[in-house]
Parts: sequence; C-alpha cells; structure tokens
Amino acid sequence: MPTTKIARAPTPEELKARGPLPRHVAIIMDGNGRWAAKRGVPRLWGHRAGRRAVREAIQACLDLGVEVLTLYTFSRENWERPRREVQGLMRFLVRTLDEEIDNLDQSRVRLGLIGRPQELDPTVRQVVTRAMKRLDHHRRLTLLLALSYSGRAELVDAVKGLVHEARTKSGVRVDESALEAHLYTAGFPDPDLLIRTSGEMRLSNFLLWQVAYTEFWVTDLLWPDFRRRHFFQAVADFQGRDRRFGRVD
Repeated sequence: MPTTKIARAPTPEELKARGPLPRHVAIIMDGNGRWAAKRGVPRLWGHRAGRRAVREAIQACLDLGVEVLTLYTFSRENWERPRREVQGLMRFLVRTLDEEIDNLDQSRVRLGLIGRPQELDPTVRQVVTRAMKRLDHHRRLTLLLALSYSGRAELVDAVKGLVHEARTKSGVRVDESALEAHLYTAGFPDPDLLIRTSGEMRLSNFLLWQVAYTEFWVTDLLWPDFRRRHFFQAVADFQGRDRRFGRVD
C-alpha cells in the first residue's frame, strides 16, 4: 500500500549509521497534472511546481552519497499529449537546464540521458548535450534524465544492437550480460530503490529490465509536494527490506 504519513523522517547521519544505502535511486515523478487540477491552474503549472521536488531529490542524494539518480522526465507515450502541452514541457526543460546548470556544476553532479534523443527537438538536444559536456567531469552524483524514454523501446534497441554485434563480430555470446551491455543504462548499477509518487501502482514502461530486483516505495503524495524528508523515509524503508534476490538465508 502507498505510504502517506511520516511522523519524523530520519536524518542522513541516522540513515548512514543504520545500514546499507542505495547506490541507484529511480523516481517516477507522477502527479503534476493532478496537483494543478486541484488548484484550478494549467497543467504546466504543476510541472513548474515539481521543479522544487527535483531539487530536493538531488540534494537528498548528495546528502546520502547516492551514486545515481534517474528521473522519468518524459516518456515516449507523452508525445501523445496535446501539442501545446508538449511544447510547453520542452520549453520548460530547456529553461530549467539553463537555470540549474550552475547549481549542478557547483554540486559536482554529472548529467546523463537515457531514451531516444533523436526524437527530441534539435534545440532541446543541443541544450541537453551542452549541459552534459559541461558536467561530464563530475562524479559525486550522476543524474540520468529519461527523455523520450520507453522501457520496451530500450529493449528493442538493445536487441538490435546485440544482433548487429553478433553479425559483425565472431564469438559473441547471447546472454544477459551481452544484452545489458546494449541497454541505455550500460555501465550503471541497476536501481536499488524505485520511488513513485501519486499512489499509482504501476511501472508505466519504466526501466523494465533494470528493476527486476528493485525495492518499490509508493506514496500518495503528488510530485510537487515531495520533499527531502520523504526521500529519507523511502531510504529508511528500503533499509528495512530483506533483499535475498531469490535466494534464502
């Protein structure tokens, strides 16, 4: 069941003392539209309000020493939304990257992209690429933006890449490791923890391969209301899970 009440979230120091921390956290940032609808304002206002929640999640990762944070920013299915909303989201993304790049640089955050960048507007691709190049030397935290992303499309692209490799090279073994090497997330650990806001109990075509043994934490909070303390509570719950990966003690 979704988690809704938090009496007192643990501090980063308490979490570090309690046990292992997740290396990779992924977030499905859901509820921006509903947040706006509850207030009788345009849907884009909800996405703008969610910007603070993104800052809070990034800072929480920095506080805890999380290595990778993946944000489900824009799915391939989102292209089916009204044209005006999609254009507004792309403009908002560009403006946010331009305005946040200095903070990311000062915090030593590296930026990455997973998805199909060729489907993005050239202006958006240019801004994202420029930000990635500027931040590429940082290693304190890697922020992966899932843009024009689809878990099924990722698997299709990975299979295509593996088939091409098998046709052009000899001795290629077709196994899990070979397929993983062609995923968008190649080189990064699988998520240890997946956070989803708005109470929905589904993956929404997100990281279908990578979350095979990921711990889920779902909250009824809408994304613009998500704060650092909620992130810490999710991590505390994660630390209480018995992760056996199909084995027995």
